[in-house]
Amino acid sequence: MPSSSQHLDNIPSTPGKFKMDHKSHRSKWHPHLAKLTLYTFVFFLGLIFVFFFKSPSTTTSSSSSSSSPSSYRSSSSSSDLSRRSLKTSSWGGPNWEKRVKSSARIRTRNGFCVLVTGAAGFIGTHVSVALKRRGDGVLGLDNFNDYYDPSLKRARQALLERTGIFIVEGDINDDVLLKKLFELITFTHVMHLAAQAGVRYAMQNPNSYIQSNIAGFVNLLETCKNANPQPAIVWASSSSVYGLNTKVPFSEKDRTDQPASLYAATKKAGEEIAHTYNHIYGLSLTGLRFFTVYGPWGRPDMAYFFFTRDILKGKPIPVFEGVNHGTVARDFTYVDDIVKGCLGALDTAEKSTGSGGKKRGPAQLRVFNLGNTSPVPVSDLVGILERLLKVKANRVVTKLPRNGDVQFTHANISYAKREFGYKPMTDLQTGLKKFVRWYVSYYGSGKKSDH
Repeated sequence: MPSSSQHLDNIPSTPGKFKMDHKSHRSKWHPHLAKLTLYTFVFFLGLIFVFFFKSPSTTTSSSSSSSSPSSYRSSSSSSDLSRRSLKTSSWGGPNWEKRVKSSARIRTRNGFCVLVTGAAGFIGTHVSVALKRRGDGVLGLDNFNDYYDPSLKRARQALLERTGIFIVEGDINDDVLLKKLFELITFTHVMHLAAQAGVRYAMQNPNSYIQSNIAGFVNLLETCKNANPQPAIVWASSSSVYGLNTKVPFSEKDRTDQPASLYAATKKAGEEIAHTYNHIYGLSLTGLRFFTVYGPWGRPDMAYFFFTRDILKGKPIPVFEGVNHGTVARDFTYVDDIVKGCLGALDTAEKSTGSGGKKRGPAQLRVFNLGNTSPVPVSDLVGILERLLKVKANRVVTKLPRNGDVQFTHANISYAKREFGYKPMTDLQTGLKKFVRWYVSYYGSGKKSDH
């Protein structure tokens, strides 16, 4: 069981609006990003067809924080699919409305009022704290699903409550709830981080990805388009959209029509859906392609997290290798750097141009890579953890499975650097040291924990 002590120095410290080196200006969507090949368009239509016309055996909740998928997923993280149902807790009433309004109240001049979906998730928690610290009004939304241990999400919730952030327990597919929130609060921005994350889980529960990443996103956009005024939207895409692309480093100009996993396909579909709502309704939309985010309060299904747990327990850990013993590497990006990128995108997002579902003029549409630009072999990640934990890992080298994982990721971040001064500052050694410090504080030695 987690210890009750959590330290504020383990949450991000991002005070003040993100500083920019120059004035922001309207960014144009790369022409070819707006074009789909015929077969890709048909493929994504097929995904939507599957969702709307095939009765799923299970539905999933859709408000866990999204991040780039790892090459690995803990075998122990699979849960009984019958428990993964779309649920919305009871809400409403004078006291509930009072908490919603208090949390969303702007504390500084020219501050934003932000709805953060997936607020109890990994990235969502860090972004919410950073926004609140600089004086923005922040209201969270999360349904606390059981994709991984909900107690960790509840601990994050407690942390956010201590900073004055209220998380509404509900689902992004609940259009009645969303409508109510937008009636109570005039949101200037939406930070949409709720999603079904992970690559391998799609092989067990594919419908959860359609429900969350496509249907949930559309439902949120429908609510935003009908708002008056419409909010600007920053949302989590993924580096997974690059799929089978072999050109590195990955640039926003590169092709993204060869997804290697259903997760990647739903995120790519999200980018096309964003283009549609921008074009028809004038919504300002900025997509962020996260590259393997790690750090304190992270997701237990990510490699760095369950490697730490299993090394401490003396369990074997899988170290994957590519074809012909090729290196498997990831562009690991520390969460505080990701937070700065999220705030930079938010601060440079232009206003939506529609009103009440009607477009008044052209609106901003952007997509950015947010990575570290320094891919590290997974074997090196294990070596760093061994030194920090002072425990030798029981490595089991095995071939990279054909389940949606890719061998290599590497972000070109020049576009984000140019538009809002994005510059990652944390190397893997430094970031993992902070993560291990948090992990030991939260779980103890880990040898007796079974999270």
